Amino acid sequence: MEIKPIKTETDYQAALKEIERLFAAVPDTPEGDRLEVLTTLVEAYEEQHYRIPLPDPIEAILYHMESRGLTRCDLEPFIGSRARVSEVLNRKRPLTMTMIRKLSKGLRISAEVLIQPYRSMKNAALGRKRYRP
Repeated sequence: MEIKPIKTETDYQAALKEIERLFAAVPDTPEGDRLEVLTTLVEAYEEQHYRIPLPDPIEAILYHMESRGLTRCDLEPFIGSRARVSEVLNRKRPLTMTMIRKLSKGLRISAEVLIQPYRSMKNAALGRKRYRP
């Protein structure tokens, strides 16, 4: 297989087959270098054609809590009082930029995820997403 940009689904499938064939290649050998280049090309193609949407901010926070054994109390330094944490997690109050910054820095949740618009309880009845500055 000639190494070239991946432009079509056929090119993509051919590159995947070649990667599978070279999977056990030793690094810093011609086969290992070929595997590395093909992997880079496939990653670029997948990023462009198979992009995974960012998760809902509240779902991301809940997942982060569950995966690290955190409780709602652990969010208080980042969001505020126990009542404020409850309002945010129950979608009754939107995340503010201050909360987003604190959560991103303190819990290492991507700010890109946290700034996404999401449906709040108040706006669910109106059928629209809430925009947060």
